[in-house]
Amino acid sequence: MKDSDIGGRVRSYIETTFLFGDSSRLGSDTSFLDSSILDSTGMLELISFIEQEFAICIDPTELIPDNLDSISKVTRFIEKKKGSSSLDQAV
Repeated sequence: MKDSDIGGRVRSYIETTFLFGDSSRLGSDTSFLDSSILDSTGMLELISFIEQEFAICIDPTELIPDNLDSISKVTRFIEKKKGSSSLDQAV
C-alpha cells in the first residue's frame, strides 16, 4: 500500500466525517487538535476508523500526537504499523 493511498483514505474520512466536505482547512500537516478539526471524541472515532480500515491494532502507548495529529503523521504511523505487522507475521 502506497503512502498516498493511505493519506488519501485518511483525508477523505476526515473531510467527510468532520469537515463535511470542506477541505479548505485541511493541509497534510494541519494539526487536527490545534485547528479544532477533532476533539477527544473525534480522535476516538479516527482511531476506530484507522484500526478497521487498515486492519491494525493501536496500542494505548501509541495514542500520542506524534502518531495521530495530522494526515502526514497518521500516514507515517500506519505505514510503520503495516510494515511491522508484516514482519511480525513473517516470523
